[in-house]
Amino acid sequence: MFFGLSIEKLLLIGLIAAVLIGPERLPRYAEGLAHWTARARDFLQGARSRVKEEMGEDFDDVDWRKLDPRQYDPRRIIREALLDDPPVPTVKAVSASAAILAATDSTPEQERPRADDEPTPYDSEST
Repeated sequence: MFFGLSIEKLLLIGLIAAVLIGPERLPRYAEGLAHWTARARDFLQGARSRVKEEMGEDFDDVDWRKLDPRQYDPRRIIREALLDDPPVPTVKAVSASAAILAATDSTPEQERPRADDEPTPYDSEST
């Protein structure tokens, strides 16, 4: 159950409450508990309908069991991440990058050595 309470403990608490309240006040307290439970149920139903109204049709499509945080097992997540193979470059991607480099025919600024008398490159927009 919740908060470490089992059915037996709840029954014992209810029995002690019934003895302490007494037979004269017990119906009034039971009626108040029923009224409070009905109000809580109405509040939760209203909250659910407002969320459904604001989310629209997407609310029905959500698989809430899939989003339950209790299903996540860190060991399984790490195992799956470690077993995933890294992406292997394909022949098409390698040949495309080689073709691009061959078409430019110029070496990038960073790879070209700068002469001693050449000024240092300056970009006025970057500062």
